[in-house]
Amino acid sequence: MRALLGAVGLAMAAATVAVAEDAPRSAVSVDAFASSDADDTEVRKAGVNLDWRYSSDESYQGIRLENAWFRPLGQNSTSDQRVYLRLADKAGDWSWKLTPGTDGHTVLGSAGIHNDAKYRQEYFLEREILETPRGLTEGVYYTFAGGALDLPVNDRNTFTVVAGLQEFTGDNVRTHLRVNYVHALKPEWGLSAQLRTRYFRSSEPGEYDYFSPRWYAEVIPVLQLRRYSAGWRYLIAGGIGGQKSADAKWRRSGYFNAQVTSPTVGKDWSFTGGVTYSDTPVGAGVTYDYQQINLGILRVF
Repeated sequence: MRALLGAVGLAMAAATVAVAEDAPRSAVSVDAFASSDADDTEVRKAGVNLDWRYSSDESYQGIRLENAWFRPLGQNSTSDQRVYLRLADKAGDWSWKLTPGTDGHTVLGSAGIHNDAKYRQEYFLEREILETPRGLTEGVYYTFAGGALDLPVNDRNTFTVVAGLQEFTGDNVRTHLRVNYVHALKPEWGLSAQLRTRYFRSSEPGEYDYFSPRWYAEVIPVLQLRRYSAGWRYLIAGGIGGQKSADAKWRRSGYFNAQVTSPTVGKDWSFTGGVTYSDTPVGAGVTYDYQQINLGILRVF
């Protein structure tokens, strides 16, 4: 944790004294997020980003105003207003983003820093509320910190290892480990075959009303296609595998994701959109289907 905050602090200090090659402009962007699941839980978020200094998606300064609506298990809807500070820049080989904020009750937000080396490193920190009935009424939050390392074998094969700790309100501390293997089937097509594995272990299983078995494991083979055309970026990925927890048998695990991003270089307008499906449990139940959609529009002045 201290290493991450120290690295972000150094990056911010270096960026403050750096002179930008291109004169930064201002930007306004709006985005929306919606999700629903098999437990009839719905989440809606809408945000406005006001950046007084904007050079690119990796270099900006501004604020974010967000409203979130939560409807857990089909119960009455509650709303939450948040405000965040938005900071991002580069310092040497490192790029960082910092989004500290609050909902009026506690600190929320995220921080991340990564490099673009052959053995790419990434470190992250996130704090958010749990979108379950007890999470919303009793103020159950989590803080998740960790890091990732790319381990390329050759031009077509790469392993990525992600490790982290997730601390919840109460006594539960969850240890996470993910190992992904990526093989480039057709680099010229942007087609890859992946094996995504995930494991976590909870120190206090069953605490509150979120999905928290003693341990959980998931293995999903995924095919992914990433294409570029006239500056547009398209991505589609999907797979079917298996998942198991300490108190349940192996069952099917599915995943689907599609994204589109408009050209950004030299453009005053840009657009992003995406849809995701997963059946990894989040609530206390084991039958779970989760869908989400997100949209964003950016205007640079």
